Amino acid sequence: MTLRVKGILNEEERAPHGREIRIREVEILSTPAEPMPLAIDKWKLNTSLEAKLNLRPIALRNVQERSKFKIQEGIVRGFRDFLYQEGFTEIHTPKIGAKSAEGGANLFKLEYFHRPAVLQQSPQLYKQMMVGVFDRVFETAPVFRAEKHNTKRHLNEYTSLDFEMGYIDGREDVMQMETAMLQHTMAYVKEHCAPEIALLDVDVPRIGAIPCIRFADALALLKTLGGGKNRNDLTPEDEVLLCEYYREKGLGEFVFVTHFPTAKRPFYVMDDPHNPRETLSFDLLFRGLEVTTGGQRIHDYDAQVAKMQARGLDPAQFESYIGVHRCGLPPHGGLGIGLERLTMKLCGLSNIRDASLFPRD
Repeated sequence: MTLRVKGILNEEERAPHGREIRIREVEILSTPAEPMPLAIDKWKLNTSLEAKLNLRPIALRNVQERSKFKIQEGIVRGFRDFLYQEGFTEIHTPKIGAKSAEGGANLFKLEYFHRPAVLQQSPQLYKQMMVGVFDRVFETAPVFRAEKHNTKRHLNEYTSLDFEMGYIDGREDVMQMETAMLQHTMAYVKEHCAPEIALLDVDVPRIGAIPCIRFADALALLKTLGGGKNRNDLTPEDEVLLCEYYREKGLGEFVFVTHFPTAKRPFYVMDDPHNPRETLSFDLLFRGLEVTTGGQRIHDYDAQVAKMQARGLDPAQFESYIGVHRCGLPPHGGLGIGLERLTMKLCGLSNIRDASLFPRD
Protein backbone atom coordinates (compact mmCIF):
# COMPACT_ATOMS: atom_id res chain seq x y z
CA MET A 1 0.00 0.00 0.00
CA THR A 2 1.22 3.51 -0.77
CA LEU A 3 0.00 6.50 1.18
CA ARG A 4 0.20 10.27 1.29
CA VAL A 5 0.23 11.44 4.90
CA LYS A 6 -0.17 14.95 6.29
CA GLY A 7 0.60 15.82 9.87
CA ILE A 8 2.93 17.53 12.30
CA LEU A 9 6.61 16.56 12.40
CA ASN A 10 7.95 16.09 15.92
CA GLU A 11 11.26 15.18 17.47
CA GLU A 12 11.16 11.63 18.90
CA GLU A 13 14.40 9.98 19.96
CA ARG A 14 12.78 6.54 20.01
CA ALA A 15 11.88 6.79 16.30
CA PRO A 16 14.30 5.26 13.73
CA HIS A 17 15.38 8.67 12.39
CA GLY A 18 14.71 10.70 15.53
CA ARG A 19 11.43 12.10 14.16
CA GLU A 20 7.81 11.05 13.82
CA ILE A 21 4.65 12.41 12.19
CA ARG A 22 1.51 13.02 14.19
CA ILE A 23 -0.99 12.15 11.50
CA ARG A 24 -3.82 14.52 10.66
CA GLU A 25 -4.81 13.21 7.22
CA VAL A 26 -4.22 9.98 5.22
CA GLU A 27 -4.79 9.46 1.49
CA ILE A 28 -4.56 5.91 0.06
CA LEU A 29 -2.81 6.06 -3.32
CA SER A 30 -2.75 2.34 -4.17
CA THR A 31 -3.90 -0.89 -2.58
CA PRO A 32 -1.83 -4.09 -3.05
CA ALA A 33 -3.45 -7.01 -4.84
CA GLU A 34 -1.73 -9.53 -2.55
CA PRO A 35 0.17 -9.56 0.77
CA MET A 36 3.77 -8.28 0.77
CA PRO A 37 6.06 -11.29 0.05
CA LEU A 38 8.83 -9.95 2.29
CA ALA A 39 8.73 -8.25 5.68
CA ILE A 40 10.36 -5.08 4.40
CA ASP A 41 9.50 -3.12 7.56
CA LYS A 42 12.04 -5.12 9.57
CA TRP A 43 15.50 -3.65 10.14
CA LYS A 44 17.04 -6.64 8.39
CA LEU A 45 15.60 -9.05 5.85
CA ASN A 46 16.16 -12.48 7.33
CA THR A 47 16.01 -14.34 4.04
CA SER A 48 18.42 -15.78 1.48
CA LEU A 49 20.23 -13.77 -1.17
CA GLU A 50 18.40 -15.73 -3.87
CA ALA A 51 15.03 -14.80 -2.37
CA LYS A 52 16.06 -11.15 -2.20
CA LEU A 53 17.23 -11.19 -5.82
CA ASN A 54 14.07 -12.91 -7.03
CA LEU A 55 12.05 -10.12 -5.40
CA ARG A 56 14.62 -7.36 -5.92
CA PRO A 57 12.33 -4.32 -6.35
CA ILE A 58 10.46 -5.32 -3.18
CA ALA A 59 13.52 -6.26 -1.14
CA LEU A 60 15.15 -2.90 -1.90
CA ARG A 61 12.35 -1.11 -0.07
CA ASN A 62 13.94 -2.37 3.13
CA VAL A 63 16.02 0.37 4.72
CA GLN A 64 19.20 -1.74 5.02
CA GLU A 65 18.94 -3.26 1.57
CA ARG A 66 18.72 0.11 -0.16
CA SER A 67 21.40 1.70 2.01
CA LYS A 68 24.24 -0.12 0.23
CA PHE A 69 23.15 1.46 -3.04
CA LYS A 70 23.15 4.94 -1.54
CA ILE A 71 26.75 4.23 -0.56
CA GLN A 72 27.42 2.97 -4.09
CA GLU A 73 25.98 6.20 -5.44
CA GLY A 74 28.34 8.07 -3.11
CA ILE A 75 31.30 6.18 -4.57
CA VAL A 76 30.34 7.20 -8.11
CA ARG A 77 29.68 10.80 -7.14
CA GLY A 78 33.00 11.01 -5.31
CA PHE A 79 34.78 9.50 -8.33
CA ARG A 80 33.17 12.01 -10.69
CA ASP A 81 33.62 14.94 -8.35
CA PHE A 82 37.35 14.35 -7.96
CA LEU A 83 38.04 13.82 -11.66
CA TYR A 84 36.16 16.96 -12.64
CA GLN A 85 38.38 18.85 -10.21
CA GLU A 86 41.44 17.31 -11.86
CA GLY A 87 40.48 18.47 -15.35
CA PHE A 88 39.01 15.25 -16.72
CA THR A 89 36.24 15.24 -19.34
CA GLU A 90 33.40 12.73 -19.00
CA ILE A 91 32.81 10.68 -22.17
CA HIS A 92 30.27 8.05 -23.25
CA THR A 93 31.51 5.28 -25.54
CA PRO A 94 29.69 2.58 -27.56
CA LYS A 95 28.97 -0.81 -25.99
CA ILE A 96 28.50 -2.60 -29.32
CA GLY A 97 31.68 -3.04 -31.34
CA ALA A 98 33.32 -5.06 -34.07
CA LYS A 99 36.35 -6.03 -31.99
CA SER A 100 37.24 -6.32 -28.32
CA ALA A 101 40.00 -4.42 -26.60
CA GLU A 102 40.73 -7.23 -24.17
CA GLY A 103 40.75 -10.22 -26.54
CA GLY A 104 40.11 -13.74 -25.37
CA ALA A 105 37.06 -15.93 -25.80
CA ASN A 106 34.90 -14.32 -23.11
CA LEU A 107 32.81 -12.28 -25.53
CA PHE A 108 29.08 -11.86 -25.95
CA LYS A 109 28.72 -12.19 -29.72
CA LEU A 110 25.73 -10.87 -31.65
CA GLU A 111 24.58 -10.04 -35.15
CA TYR A 112 24.51 -6.34 -35.97
CA PHE A 113 22.59 -5.77 -39.22
CA HIS A 114 23.91 -9.04 -40.69
CA ARG A 115 27.46 -8.39 -39.52
CA PRO A 116 29.26 -9.92 -36.51
CA ALA A 117 29.64 -7.75 -33.42
CA VAL A 118 30.42 -8.06 -29.71
CA LEU A 119 29.42 -6.40 -26.46
CA GLN A 120 32.42 -4.42 -25.26
CA GLN A 121 34.55 -5.81 -22.44
CA SER A 122 35.87 -2.31 -21.69
CA PRO A 123 35.98 1.21 -23.17
CA GLN A 124 39.76 0.92 -23.44
CA LEU A 125 40.39 1.72 -27.11
CA TYR A 126 37.96 4.64 -27.08
CA LYS A 127 39.56 6.07 -23.93
CA GLN A 128 42.97 6.01 -25.53
CA MET A 129 41.71 7.67 -28.70
CA MET A 130 40.06 10.42 -26.65
CA VAL A 131 43.29 11.16 -24.76
CA GLY A 132 44.41 12.66 -28.08
CA VAL A 133 41.38 14.98 -27.91
CA PHE A 134 40.80 15.96 -24.27
CA ASP A 135 44.08 14.86 -22.56
CA ARG A 136 42.15 13.40 -19.59
CA VAL A 137 38.89 11.45 -19.85
CA PHE A 138 36.69 9.23 -17.70
CA GLU A 139 33.55 7.13 -17.98
CA THR A 140 31.17 5.25 -15.68
CA ALA A 141 29.36 2.62 -17.73
CA PRO A 142 28.53 -1.10 -18.03
CA VAL A 143 30.99 -3.63 -19.43
CA PHE A 144 30.35 -7.25 -20.38
CA ARG A 145 32.30 -10.46 -19.74
CA ALA A 146 30.90 -13.74 -21.06
CA GLU A 147 32.44 -15.85 -18.32
CA LYS A 148 30.56 -18.89 -17.07
CA HIS A 149 31.15 -18.85 -13.35
CA ASN A 150 29.80 -19.70 -9.97
CA THR A 151 31.78 -17.43 -7.70
CA LYS A 152 31.06 -14.64 -5.24
CA ARG A 153 33.29 -12.15 -7.11
CA HIS A 154 32.22 -12.27 -10.78
CA LEU A 155 29.41 -10.68 -12.79
CA ASN A 156 28.74 -10.94 -16.52
CA GLU A 157 27.61 -7.31 -16.61
CA TYR A 158 29.11 -4.84 -14.19
CA THR A 159 29.82 -1.12 -13.92
CA SER A 160 33.35 0.03 -14.61
CA LEU A 161 34.78 3.32 -13.38
CA ASP A 162 37.39 4.15 -16.03
CA PHE A 163 39.80 6.98 -16.53
CA GLU A 164 42.68 7.66 -18.92
CA MET A 165 45.22 10.48 -18.63
CA GLY A 166 47.77 11.82 -21.07
CA TYR A 167 51.24 13.40 -20.73
CA ILE A 168 52.27 11.06 -17.93
CA ASP A 169 55.84 10.27 -16.95
CA GLY A 170 55.00 6.67 -16.06
CA ARG A 171 52.45 4.30 -14.53
CA GLU A 172 53.23 5.87 -11.15
CA ASP A 173 51.29 8.97 -12.19
CA VAL A 174 48.18 6.84 -12.73
CA MET A 175 48.64 5.10 -9.39
CA GLN A 176 49.05 8.44 -7.61
CA MET A 177 45.89 9.75 -9.28
CA GLU A 178 43.94 6.69 -8.14
CA THR A 179 45.25 7.03 -4.59
CA ALA A 180 44.14 10.67 -4.44
CA MET A 181 40.80 9.78 -6.02
CA LEU A 182 40.15 7.06 -3.43
CA GLN A 183 41.08 9.40 -0.59
CA HIS A 184 38.62 11.97 -1.91
CA THR A 185 35.90 9.39 -2.59
CA MET A 186 36.09 7.76 0.83
CA ALA A 187 35.91 11.18 2.47
CA TYR A 188 32.93 12.04 0.26
CA VAL A 189 31.12 8.81 1.19
CA LYS A 190 31.84 9.32 4.87
CA GLU A 191 30.35 12.83 4.77
CA HIS A 192 27.39 12.36 2.42
CA CYS A 193 26.36 8.79 3.33
CA ALA A 194 26.70 9.05 7.11
CA PRO A 195 23.23 7.60 7.92
CA GLU A 196 23.80 4.59 5.65
CA ILE A 197 27.30 4.05 7.02
CA ALA A 198 25.95 4.03 10.55
CA LEU A 199 23.04 1.76 9.63
CA LEU A 200 25.26 -0.85 7.97
CA ASP A 201 28.19 -0.32 10.38
CA VAL A 202 30.51 0.29 7.43
CA ASP A 203 34.21 0.66 8.17
CA VAL A 204 35.35 3.40 5.80
CA PRO A 205 39.11 2.96 5.34
CA ARG A 206 41.65 5.66 6.02
CA ILE A 207 43.95 5.86 3.02
CA GLY A 208 47.51 7.07 3.28
CA ALA A 209 50.38 6.04 1.03
CA ILE A 210 49.38 2.71 -0.53
CA PRO A 211 52.13 0.06 -0.38
CA CYS A 212 53.41 -1.28 -3.68
CA ILE A 213 55.09 -4.58 -4.61
CA ARG A 214 56.28 -6.01 -7.94
CA PHE A 215 54.55 -9.18 -9.10
CA ALA A 216 57.74 -11.27 -8.97
CA ASP A 217 58.43 -10.10 -5.41
CA ALA A 218 54.80 -10.75 -4.48
CA LEU A 219 55.14 -14.36 -5.66
CA ALA A 220 58.26 -14.81 -3.53
CA LEU A 221 56.49 -13.34 -0.51
CA LEU A 222 53.38 -15.44 -1.11
CA LYS A 223 55.41 -18.64 -1.15
CA THR A 224 56.46 -17.88 2.42
CA LEU A 225 52.78 -17.39 3.27
CA GLY A 226 51.60 -20.65 1.67
CA GLY A 227 50.51 -19.22 -1.69
CA GLY A 228 52.07 -18.12 -4.98
CA LYS A 229 51.41 -21.34 -6.87
CA ASN A 230 50.42 -19.60 -10.14
CA ARG A 231 53.54 -18.19 -11.80
CA ASN A 232 51.65 -15.85 -14.17
CA ASP A 233 48.89 -14.34 -12.04
CA LEU A 234 47.49 -13.94 -8.55
CA THR A 235 44.87 -16.40 -7.35
CA PRO A 236 41.96 -15.24 -5.18
CA GLU A 237 43.73 -16.85 -2.23
CA ASP A 238 46.91 -14.90 -3.05
CA GLU A 239 44.98 -11.62 -3.03
CA VAL A 240 43.65 -12.40 0.45
CA LEU A 241 47.10 -13.36 1.76
CA LEU A 242 48.75 -10.20 0.43
CA CYS A 243 46.12 -7.89 1.90
CA GLU A 244 46.27 -9.64 5.26
CA TYR A 245 50.07 -9.36 5.26
CA TYR A 246 50.06 -5.58 4.72
CA ARG A 247 47.12 -4.99 7.05
CA GLU A 248 48.86 -6.86 9.87
CA LYS A 249 51.91 -4.66 9.32
CA GLY A 250 49.72 -1.60 9.81
CA LEU A 251 50.09 -0.44 6.19
CA GLY A 252 46.40 -0.18 5.39
CA GLU A 253 43.85 -2.22 3.49
CA PHE A 254 44.99 -1.43 -0.06
CA VAL A 255 48.05 -2.73 -1.91
CA PHE A 256 49.34 -2.16 -5.45
CA VAL A 257 50.87 -5.09 -7.33
CA THR A 258 52.88 -4.02 -10.39
CA HIS A 259 54.81 -5.44 -13.38
CA PHE A 260 52.56 -8.35 -14.30
CA PRO A 261 53.88 -10.75 -16.98
CA THR A 262 53.47 -9.59 -20.56
CA ALA A 263 51.68 -12.81 -21.47
CA LYS A 264 48.87 -11.97 -19.01
CA ARG A 265 48.19 -8.40 -20.17
CA PRO A 266 46.44 -7.09 -23.34
CA PHE A 267 48.17 -5.83 -26.48
CA TYR A 268 47.85 -2.14 -25.60
CA VAL A 269 49.86 -2.39 -22.34
CA MET A 270 53.43 -1.08 -22.51
CA ASP A 271 56.21 -3.55 -21.79
CA ASP A 272 58.92 -2.62 -19.31
CA PRO A 273 61.87 -1.38 -21.40
CA HIS A 274 64.24 -2.92 -18.85
CA ASN A 275 62.53 -6.32 -18.98
CA PRO A 276 60.13 -6.94 -21.90
CA ARG A 277 58.73 -10.02 -20.16
CA GLU A 278 57.06 -7.66 -17.68
CA THR A 279 54.58 -4.83 -18.23
CA LEU A 280 54.18 -1.34 -16.80
CA SER A 281 50.86 -2.42 -15.34
CA PHE A 282 49.29 -2.78 -11.92
CA ASP A 283 46.38 -4.18 -9.96
CA LEU A 284 44.97 -2.63 -6.81
CA LEU A 285 43.82 -5.03 -4.10
CA PHE A 286 41.37 -4.02 -1.37
CA ARG A 287 40.48 -6.24 1.58
CA GLY A 288 41.54 -9.37 -0.28
CA LEU A 289 40.08 -8.62 -3.71
CA GLU A 290 41.39 -7.07 -6.93
CA VAL A 291 39.28 -3.97 -7.56
CA THR A 292 41.39 -2.18 -10.20
CA THR A 293 43.50 -3.03 -13.24
CA GLY A 294 45.56 -0.32 -14.91
CA GLY A 295 48.89 0.78 -16.26
CA GLN A 296 50.78 2.67 -18.94
CA ARG A 297 49.71 2.19 -22.57
CA ILE A 298 51.72 2.01 -25.77
CA HIS A 299 51.63 5.40 -27.47
CA ASP A 300 54.23 4.79 -30.20
CA TYR A 301 52.78 3.67 -33.54
CA ASP A 302 55.58 1.25 -34.52
CA ALA A 303 55.68 -0.31 -31.06
CA GLN A 304 51.90 -0.84 -31.04
CA VAL A 305 51.89 -2.40 -34.52
CA ALA A 306 54.76 -4.73 -33.56
CA LYS A 307 53.03 -5.94 -30.39
CA MET A 308 49.73 -6.50 -32.18
CA GLN A 309 51.46 -8.54 -34.87
CA ALA A 310 53.33 -10.54 -32.23
CA ARG A 311 49.92 -11.41 -30.71
CA GLY A 312 48.59 -12.55 -34.10
CA LEU A 313 46.37 -9.47 -34.51
CA ASP A 314 45.95 -7.60 -37.77
CA PRO A 315 46.39 -3.85 -37.14
CA ALA A 316 44.25 -3.14 -40.21
CA GLN A 317 41.23 -4.52 -38.32
CA PHE A 318 41.76 -1.80 -35.68
CA GLU A 319 42.20 1.03 -38.17
CA SER A 320 40.50 3.84 -36.20
CA TYR A 321 42.54 2.92 -33.12
CA ILE A 322 45.87 2.38 -34.81
CA GLY A 323 45.27 5.41 -37.03
CA VAL A 324 45.27 7.64 -33.94
CA HIS A 325 48.67 6.23 -33.03
CA ARG A 326 49.85 6.97 -36.55
CA CYS A 327 48.86 10.60 -36.07
CA GLY A 328 50.52 10.85 -32.67
CA LEU A 329 49.43 10.23 -29.07
CA PRO A 330 50.98 11.54 -25.84
CA PRO A 331 52.38 9.11 -23.27
CA HIS A 332 49.28 7.99 -21.38
CA GLY A 333 47.82 5.48 -18.99
CA GLY A 334 44.68 4.69 -17.08
CA LEU A 335 42.64 2.15 -15.21
CA GLY A 336 39.27 0.50 -14.67
CA ILE A 337 37.62 -0.02 -11.27
CA GLY A 338 34.91 -2.59 -10.67
CA LEU A 339 32.19 -0.58 -8.92
CA GLU A 340 30.37 -3.60 -7.53
CA ARG A 341 33.59 -5.13 -6.18
CA LEU A 342 34.53 -1.88 -4.47
CA THR A 343 31.02 -1.58 -3.02
CA MET A 344 31.03 -5.19 -1.85
CA LYS A 345 34.30 -4.83 0.04
CA LEU A 346 33.50 -1.40 1.46
CA CYS A 347 30.10 -2.55 2.77
CA GLY A 348 31.36 -5.93 4.00
CA LEU A 349 29.09 -7.96 1.72
CA SER A 350 29.81 -11.62 1.10
CA ASN A 351 28.57 -11.84 -2.51
CA ILE A 352 29.01 -9.40 -5.38
CA ARG A 353 25.40 -9.97 -6.50
CA ASP A 354 24.37 -8.18 -3.34
CA ALA A 355 26.16 -5.07 -4.66
CA SER A 356 24.36 -5.07 -8.03
CA LEU A 357 20.83 -3.73 -8.44
CA PHE A 358 19.86 -6.37 -11.02
CA PRO A 359 22.77 -8.81 -11.42
CA ARG A 360 23.17 -10.63 -14.72
CA ASP A 361 25.02 -13.87 -14.03
